[in-house]
Order: sequence, then structure tokens, then C-alpha cells
Amino acid sequence: MKRIIQNIATALLIAMIASSLLSCRKEVISRVNQYPALAPTNLDLNADTWRPVLVTDPTVFTVAAPDATTSPAYIADLNEIKGYQRSLTDDQRAIIKYWSAGAVLRWNEIMRDLVAKHNVPPYQNPDGSYPAPSSANPFNYPEFPFSNPPFAARAYAYLSAAEYDALIVAYHYKNQYNRSAPYKNDVTIQALIPKSDLPSYPSEDAVVAGAAVQIMKMMFPTEINYIEQKAEEEKQYRIMAGANTRGELNAGEALGIQVANVFTARARTDKAGTAGGNKTIWANLASKTIAKGETAWVSLETPKRPPMLPLFNKVSPFLFDTLTVVALRPGPPHSTGSPEFAADQKEVLYYSQHATRENEALVAFWADGVATYTPAGHWNAIAADEFVKQHYSEVRWARNFALLNMAEMDAAIVCWDTKYAYFNPRPSQVNSVVKTLTGVPNFPSYTSGHSNFSSAAATVLTYLLPDRGTKFTNLAQQASLSRLVGGIHTRQDIEVGQATGKAVGQYAVQRGQSDGAGIGN
Repeated sequence: MKRIIQNIATALLIAMIASSLLSCRKEVISRVNQYPALAPTNLDLNADTWRPVLVTDPTVFTVAAPDATTSPAYIADLNEIKGYQRSLTDDQRAIIKYWSAGAVLRWNEIMRDLVAKHNVPPYQNPDGSYPAPSSANPFNYPEFPFSNPPFAARAYAYLSAAEYDALIVAYHYKNQYNRSAPYKNDVTIQALIPKSDLPSYPSEDAVVAGAAVQIMKMMFPTEINYIEQKAEEEKQYRIMAGANTRGELNAGEALGIQVANVFTARARTDKAGTAGGNKTIWANLASKTIAKGETAWVSLETPKRPPMLPLFNKVSPFLFDTLTVVALRPGPPHSTGSPEFAADQKEVLYYSQHATRENEALVAFWADGVATYTPAGHWNAIAADEFVKQHYSEVRWARNFALLNMAEMDAAIVCWDTKYAYFNPRPSQVNSVVKTLTGVPNFPSYTSGHSNFSSAAATVLTYLLPDRGTKFTNLAQQASLSRLVGGIHTRQDIEVGQATGKAVGQYAVQRGQSDGAGIGN
């Protein structure tokens, strides 16, 4: 009876949401280039008192005092702005419009684009083996990285946390030097973006760009030229818009790089580089599972591909220590020979054999597979679309993305720890009659990655935007259900994944409640 009630509830929920899914995706995509210019309702001038992620003392970073506003150097910088503004082209005005939406927002989008571009598994060698990307030789085939879901979650986390810390340090120096924007120091300079009372030295846009470039160059070394071009475009935008002088931009960029170096040093020792494992480790995972009398997961690809990042659980999390990763590991799934396991498999088979247009729409909306920005990126897109409505300052944008993405990274670590602790088979492995509505991921089934990512994100976003009610938890439920009706996961996979994701998200909430920033707007 419980299973029947669950099925009815699932069907009703899917019926309510499916009709809006495709239009919802179109709305998110269509607004990407239509965001308004950033005009914060609160400048968050006290952000230098907020708790950063890794930085402990802003004064250890070098920021030279600005030139006097009467100096020849500053006057030359003002003349550069005037030179641009005399003859702006349509293309230059388009650049101003694009970047005026906000540096944190745009660099998040750029990261999502890079993740999607590189989220492509390598093609097998003639002998059926698979080559692995190498950060030491990133241009060799397959190019580094393969930005799969755990890699992507980690990339988003480092980007957001580095930007956040860099802005906290920048606010320390902004308040110290308290220099007004160029358009306030020279009335002949136009402000082509909303005016602000935020001190302009060092430039917050350049601080974000300096940090973002360093993180992205580490994560996507084959894209350095493109990344640096975007940074130059952003600097040019600030000059053309009358928002910053070149001296303010140079100071901000240098500061952003210094702060980012703290994060790149951490990233090089966080054990992500060895998360792929080796043949011996892969074989031991299967043999240990079989020794317990359980059915071990196997790759369903032809030829079989090695399991994705079986040692990602060893990566250093941001929100807690590695002992907590193990403590958050849920109990084992139903035994593969138990009646409960058989009942779960029967439910998946039912959905597989009774696919509907509504189910297909649900699965397509949340698929987030190859060549997409992954589940974590999907939640970044959802968050960005909501944050825009709040008119946040750059530093609050960065802080909120940092909370979200540290939770996404740590949820990936906890989820992957569970997956490889139990090495549980996929429904379509257990029963070949099960046909999925999307691709079958190349890693064990228990617990659902989508459920972990989505519940962690929903927990953080509900804390940040409590006036949205149950919007984010409803979306997280949709994401989880898409994996059940799509034949990818059992109900136990998604329900336990939701619980662990929520638990990880709560650590981010606790951090947010004690970082001094408050909810804000």
C-alpha cells in the first residue's frame, strides 16, 4: 500500500510540474543576456568584517596607495576614459551592457560554459582501454579536464570562494583609501552604468577578474587565451563606462591574483589529482562487494569504461573535515538479494515500461549529462536567475555563490564516498529490460548524485531566499524524481541522497549564519 501511495504522489507531482518545465528552461536561457545593470540596494560597506573562507589577514596582501587625484598619472587615466567615451562603437556599448550585469554573475556564466564544453568523456583506445586527461600535459588527447560532475562542482566552489575572499580584502582597502569613482572626480566623464557610492580603489570588477582568471587557468589550462581575453574585455568595459581608471583596475587585478594564489595552493594539495584511482583500486572495489554477497556495479558502456573518480571522497572539503565525510555516509542500501531491493527494482521497471511525455520532459529538463554544465551548474543557473532579482552587491553575490558551491562540492565528496563504499549496481544492470530515458552515468547507483546536489543547493538557497517558500525544495524534488522515472535510480537512491544532500547543505547554512553577512539584499 505504501508503494502505491508513493507512486500516486509521484504521478501527481510530475503532472503538476511537467507542463512548466520546458518553458521554464527557455525563460532561464533567454534571460542570460538580458540581465539589468548591477545597481545594489545595499553596498555592504562592512563586508571587510565578514568571515572569509581561507584568508585570515587582509593586510598580508600588497595594495599600494592610490595616486592623488591631482597627480599627472591620475589625470592621464581620466583622459583615457574620455578618449574612449568620445567615440564608442556599437560593439563597445554592447560590451558595457553585457558586463554591467555584474562581474561575479558573468564569471560564473563563463565557468559554466567551460564546464559544458569540456564535459565530454574521452573516446576509447584501439585496445578498448580509456585514456585519462593529464593536467601535466593538458593539450594531449584527451584534453584536460574532463569536467564531469565532481570536477565541475569543485571548479565552481574554488571560483566562488576565491572571488568572495578577494572582495572581502578589496573592501578592506576600499574603506581605507575611500577614493571616489572617476565620474565623481571629473564632471565631464559620463557614468554609463548606475552610479555608486562604493569607493573605487581597488576596482571590485578587477579583483573578481584577477581571482577568476587564476582559478580558471588552473582548472581549464587549454582555455587560457580565451579566459584572459574575457578579463581584458572586462577591464576595458570599466574604463569605457567611466567606472574605474586603469590604475584602479591594475590594483584590483593584482590583489585578486594574490588572493587566488591562496586557493590554487590549496587546490594543488586537496587530493583531486589522484581521484581517478587505478586498475588495482577498481578491481578491489568489485571484489570487496562480491565478497559481501552483493552484486557489484559494472560499467554498462561498450567497451566498459573505468568508474568515474572512485577516490573523490578523499578530496578535502570546504565546510567540514574528512572525518565528517565518513560520519555523513548513510547506512548500506537494501541487499541486492532482499525483497526491498526487488520492490525498488520493480518500481523502476514500471516507469521504464510506462514512459510518458510528462516524464520525458522531466528527465530532459534535469538530465545535465554530457556536454552540459552538470547538476551543480544547473543550480548555479537557477541561483543566478534568483539573485538578480535581489539587487545584491558584488560581494554578496560572491558570498552567496560561495555558500552554494562549497555545499555542492562537499555534497559531491559525500555522495562519491557513499557510491564507492557500497558499489551498488544500477537498475538497468540488474534488469536489462529497464530502458532509461537518458544516458546511464558511469558510476555506482547508491546514492543519487542529482539528489545530493539538488538537496544541498535547495537547503542553501532556501536559507538565502526564505521568501521563496518551498520553491527550491520543490525543484530539488523534481530533480530527484527525474532520476526515478528516467530509470536511472531507485527510490531508495534518491531518498537517501536527498537526506545526505540536505545534511551537507546545513553546514553551509551554519556557516552563513555565523559569517557576519546576514541575509541582506
